[in-house]
Amino acid sequence: MTEQRGRTVDSEQLGGVIRAARAEQGLTLAAVSARTGLSPSFLSQLENGRTNTSLRSLQSIADALSTTATDLLARADADDAAVCRAGDPALIVGEGAPSDDTVRVRSLVHGRRALRALEFTGRADDDRDFRHPHDEIMYVVAGTAVVTVGEPPEVEELHPGDSLYITAGLLHRWRGLTDDTKVVLMTVAEDRRINRGR
Repeated sequence: MTEQRGRTVDSEQLGGVIRAARAEQGLTLAAVSARTGLSPSFLSQLENGRTNTSLRSLQSIADALSTTATDLLARADADDAAVCRAGDPALIVGEGAPSDDTVRVRSLVHGRRALRALEFTGRADDDRDFRHPHDEIMYVVAGTAVVTVGEPPEVEELHPGDSLYITAGLLHRWRGLTDDTKVVLMTVAEDRRINRGR
């Protein structure tokens, strides 16, 4: 079980979402295992809420299911509260006990909404490239983040108050340099269209 926003989120919620997404894709555990490099038994335990996963593994699973880790987490977060308090606990997606190297992820937008906003605290790794179908804004609240963007890659070092606009389809990766690095990422939800009536 994981605490989020002062309430308990049963790992079965995330596991059930992963199982449903796999079924929507018509994939077996063996197929997801082949795409992710994770064992079928681990995936089964995760789907049944008997284990947790690292953020890196969740991203691999999301890739295999043609979605994003952000979407899977949002689907598991049925709470649609409009207010997110500063003192609310972060969701720690990780294997084993939290440590100084643990990256804490806090959703700033709850439930399935048209926008996504995640707050990452800690030393995030940059061992994975991202490319999204929507624009994204990265804002550094504390610490230092190093972002590699584009092809050919350009490296930007961001400090508190700095932001970076990442255009849809642009290859990028980032990492937090210190334990207190806090980065907020905001984007349009990939499965949502925003309709603005006037």
